[in-house]
Amino acid sequence: MKRNLWFVLALLVVFSLVAAQCGAPATEAPPEPAPAEEEVAEEPAEEEMAEEPAEEEMAEEPAEEMMAEVDFAVLPGGELEKALAGEYAGTTVTVDGPFTSPDTELFLESMEAFEEATGITINYIGDKEFEARLAIAVDAGDPPDIADFPQPGAMANYARQGYIVDPTTWMPEDWLAQQYNQSWLDMGTVEGPDGEDMNGGVWHRFNGKSLVWYPKDDWDAAGYEIPETWDELLALTQTIADDGDTAWCIGIESGAATGWAATDWTEEMMLRTTSLENYDAWVDGALPFSSPEVKNAIETWSEVWFNPDYVFGGTDAIVSTFFGDAPAPMFEDPPQCWMHKQGNFITGFFPEGAEAGVDYDFFYLPPVDEAYGKPFLVAGDIMSMFNDRPEVRALMEYFTTPQSAAGWLNNGGALAAHQTATPDMYGVDLERGIAELVTEATAFRFDGSDLMPGEVGAGSFWTGMTDYVSGLSDLDTAMAEIDASWPQ
Repeated sequence: MKRNLWFVLALLVVFSLVAAQCGAPATEAPPEPAPAEEEVAEEPAEEEMAEEPAEEEMAEEPAEEMMAEVDFAVLPGGELEKALAGEYAGTTVTVDGPFTSPDTELFLESMEAFEEATGITINYIGDKEFEARLAIAVDAGDPPDIADFPQPGAMANYARQGYIVDPTTWMPEDWLAQQYNQSWLDMGTVEGPDGEDMNGGVWHRFNGKSLVWYPKDDWDAAGYEIPETWDELLALTQTIADDGDTAWCIGIESGAATGWAATDWTEEMMLRTTSLENYDAWVDGALPFSSPEVKNAIETWSEVWFNPDYVFGGTDAIVSTFFGDAPAPMFEDPPQCWMHKQGNFITGFFPEGAEAGVDYDFFYLPPVDEAYGKPFLVAGDIMSMFNDRPEVRALMEYFTTPQSAAGWLNNGGALAAHQTATPDMYGVDLERGIAELVTEATAFRFDGSDLMPGEVGAGSFWTGMTDYVSGLSDLDTAMAEIDASWPQ
């Protein structure tokens, strides 16, 4: 009994000692460090909270810097704005068109700023067979994202069939009015699939066509003077022939588009031999090709073309000479021809190293009848969208800025169709001078064949002129065939 009692007492003593040693830290240590640990824990949290906005600001700064580096206007809230924020990086937009070298390189140069700023790749496919290739692609259900139409009439056919997306479905009309003169917007208005007017695309670049180029240094040495009237131009042409040379460099070969250069001369003479009302009626199909007005216009330029003493290689060489090669003899020593009528894009085909104002210069194609003033013929490229995707919209918005034609503005060969273009954007004095010349015209009209239905403007008009110049058809037959091709 005593042994058991002492055993129990011993256990109690041991238990109390153990409890005292184990319990002291539990009651003394935790209460005081705990607040300190919480304060320590809270301080980093406050620092992290203070740092997080700074990190967000750091993340936003590159976007702001990128936007600041873009030197073209951006539609607020548009797809281009989102593209500049990187939303569509890694995507590809396909553009098809008629560009060949050197225009292909100038177009790609114009796209560099867009590609670098957005991460979107522009895949350009284009050649002289553009029209035929596009028709096949559309019929197969595989059109390009964007097509570059130098003939709005051809674009109008696709618009009527419902293939083209109206840019005003997402691009505000006031934005377009800010970027373009109203005349350009009017020329881009076509009939939609529902019979109502729609916008067929956005304008990119344009060429002034009413220009005659000449070898300035040799011209000055020969003592030739710039003609101010059509009669003076014909007299100069005869003088050059009397000097034993041929005055004109002319060529209309252009693959499937052979003949378009002859349509330009016809349009120039329509503007110079009849009223603007008749010109517009002719473009609309109300004034037939067989009319006296149109035949007179063609017969006017035929005075030059059909005289073998006036054309390098003779009349027979006109149809077989590539239009881009036609001015080359003008730069030989001595010149083999002295004048070449063509739009300002032709400088891209001049010999490398030829210097404007020294080796060549230009003058305005003189008026024929003073009653019709000094009209100016222009042409341009309209970009039309077939596939509606955000990255495609972004590129379409970029096309509404003059920087989208930077390749030509920097190097020459075309003018910006945008009224927001400024003189300092032109890197070549020549183009700047042409742009000023266009503004001084008493009237201007868009290239007629480009506004006509595609079957005519990019079809029978080309072939009819080619057949007429080559001698396959007389004028009456050619005109009747063109009239018969007009869509009912």
